Amino acid sequence: MKQLSRRDFVKGAAAATVLIGTSKTSWAGANDRIRVAVMGINGRGKTHMKEFASVDGAEVTTLCDPDARLFKPRIKEFYTDKGLKEPKAEQDIRRVLDDKDIDVVSIATPNHWHSLATIWACQAGKDVYVEKPMTHNCFEGRQVVKAAAKYKKIVQHGTQLRSNPGFQEGIQELKNGIIGDVYMARAICYKWRPDIGKAHPGKVPEGLDWDIWQGPAPERPFMLNEKNEGMYVHYYWHWVWDYGNGDIGNQGVHQLDAARWGLGVDTPYRCSSMGGKLLWDDAQEVFDCSSTSYMFKGEDGKDKMMTLEVRPWCSNDEAGGTSFGVLFYGSEGWMTFPNYEGYRAYRGAKKGELVKERFDGATVNHFQNFVDCVRSRKAEDINAKAIDGHHSSALSHYALTSARVNRVLEIDTKSGMVKNDDEANTYLTRNYREGFVVPESV
Repeated sequence: MKQLSRRDFVKGAAAATVLIGTSKTSWAGANDRIRVAVMGINGRGKTHMKEFASVDGAEVTTLCDPDARLFKPRIKEFYTDKGLKEPKAEQDIRRVLDDKDIDVVSIATPNHWHSLATIWACQAGKDVYVEKPMTHNCFEGRQVVKAAAKYKKIVQHGTQLRSNPGFQEGIQELKNGIIGDVYMARAICYKWRPDIGKAHPGKVPEGLDWDIWQGPAPERPFMLNEKNEGMYVHYYWHWVWDYGNGDIGNQGVHQLDAARWGLGVDTPYRCSSMGGKLLWDDAQEVFDCSSTSYMFKGEDGKDKMMTLEVRPWCSNDEAGGTSFGVLFYGSEGWMTFPNYEGYRAYRGAKKGELVKERFDGATVNHFQNFVDCVRSRKAEDINAKAIDGHHSSALSHYALTSARVNRVLEIDTKSGMVKNDDEANTYLTRNYREGFVVPESV
């Protein structure tokens, strides 16, 4: 396949400015349909198709995935069998961005595609819903934030807990002092992740555009598992450095985002992490177990601490209801957010007394908030803004980087770079493949 840049006719800022007119940026009335292209239709992409179908005024008109084998079953399950209009199918996101009838790109690809697709979509005049983590590395986050601002696009990060009334109330109660002065948050991520076996190079299956799937990542052979099926396509890419960020950058970003939100902090000034492959001798590359500590300066100038633990197998449940969650500690009590919907607050010495709780939430809330903001053009109403996606995703990148270089990172909170550590900073960006470069100037 011929290598292309964003689009052959995009030649610098002047051409990018022309692209802004290729989609609607204001809405005449409530009856206007917001036309959505879902990019990545396996795994989380199924949720995108389901939830957009339940939001009034939104319609999925295009499915985009490098694996053409997915189109027929997805269209049947989510559209034909439900009596809905069948969407178009396209393997290459660049063709989707050329379509002036597409208003929104909803991104549920592997992590290494998230930022580039978001930037390209903003340049093409599309609003974006992008799954967590918003970025594969810290450099990408800064570029996405710039692109969203420059092209005045609505960009929603897929940390859906931010749109749930129960969770929102809990964070507000924290800020109101329900457990006193909050000084620490503890994020836990104990999802069940098995041994995935060994991998070996093999033939790319018919129907999969492996060049497009790899996108910004270095070119690598297609890998098969012990059953001669795709090893990393479509899920275990999470544990390959070139494509994913392990469970820290998968499930863990939800908890890091909540912990950062509750503490009222952005960039840590220090990160210390240890990690390793402690359980499985398999094809996973990223650590299966890790322990990370962060230090921040709060809005009041006081130190705030955050910790994150990740382990993938047999475990106790520390958050109180699920295998993941966030706990906050204050001068007068503690608080747990054991899922995406809400909280329990405890006050008093030792065990404490339950003083308040609420659980109220649904995934569709986040998609509704996004569509509402697409219509209103009020970026300030986005519940999970691009800057939030950047800061929360960056926490996963700092954790992995500290563990990889095996030392404490002292971070410049203005630039986001590690002080006096060239090796660590190499992990905060990447070398991009020709035709799929996250640009220095968006």
